[in-house]
Amino acid sequence: MARPLLPDDLWDAITPLLPPPRPRPKGGRRPIENRAALTGILFVLRSGLPWEMLPAEMGCGCGMSCWRRLRDWQEAGVWARLHQVLLERLHAAGEI
Repeated sequence: MARPLLPDDLWDAITPLLPPPRPRPKGGRRPIENRAALTGILFVLRSGLPWEMLPAEMGCGCGMSCWRRLRDWQEAGVWARLHQVLLERLHAAGEI
């Protein structure tokens, strides 16, 4: 079995950094779950695959959905906060 791209302990550290979902007054399709979106984002960024070629078998939604989530999280400052959290964890573990 393949090692997961996003271990549970890392996901637990990321979850509080994510913004709440936007209200959807007009309804529409449910957005993909945050963890699935992040898995898709990590897969595309690590593999270099084009967004539109994200494999449906991964259960991460379409590549455009993951790309939009990446954009939204960038605008919300998630990546800068995550960087700080990861640096703190590495420092606490004596890895820096």
